[in-house]
Amino acid sequence: MAVPSWLERLRAAGKTALLQDGKRKIHYLFEDGKEMAEEYDIKTGQLMSRKWREKNTLGGTGKWQVEVGEPTSPLLGALESELITESSSNPIFMRKDTLSSFQWRIRNLPYPKEVYSISVEAEQRCCVIRTTNKKYYKKFSIPDLDRYCLPLDAAALSFTHANNTLIITYQKPKEILAAEEQLQKELKKIKAANSGDGDCKTQ
Repeated sequence: MAVPSWLERLRAAGKTALLQDGKRKIHYLFEDGKEMAEEYDIKTGQLMSRKWREKNTLGGTGKWQVEVGEPTSPLLGALESELITESSSNPIFMRKDTLSSFQWRIRNLPYPKEVYSISVEAEQRCCVIRTTNKKYYKKFSIPDLDRYCLPLDAAALSFTHANNTLIITYQKPKEILAAEEQLQKELKKIKAANSGDGDCKTQ
């Protein structure tokens, strides 16, 4: 039996929707027990955040892992994370997509644009950021391409630097744009609860 495509997995997942603060919030529960939570801008359909959670080894609920959107503030964590916090001057890596591209922002990188080089490692299915001054190195993958089994394309990758922030852009392939358009149509069909209406309505 063929492995179901990512779009088929999304369709098969249990979904609840909530409209709140100008956002459409969708919660997915997959057959394997994994959970995914997404937030979209209601007006534009733009993905604002995506988080994942799975059961831990003891069967309890694990912590949410942010894939897209602002990283979780350590102040919201347990007491120990307040005692050991990262320096506010450390580089902060986060993903913030646009409708047509995947985009990553790395704050607190003061070096000029010519210091950076970004390459695609096709075999390892990741992108690598290097600096000629050896001050920063980062490998990151694009889970969306992995989920749709699409190759990485170096020509789709570009970057710019402004206000101590490195901005990396990867143009979404047409297959993903088409799948996202299809998914948006389906998400709009889910009867959503408005904030304050009590429980979310399930598909």
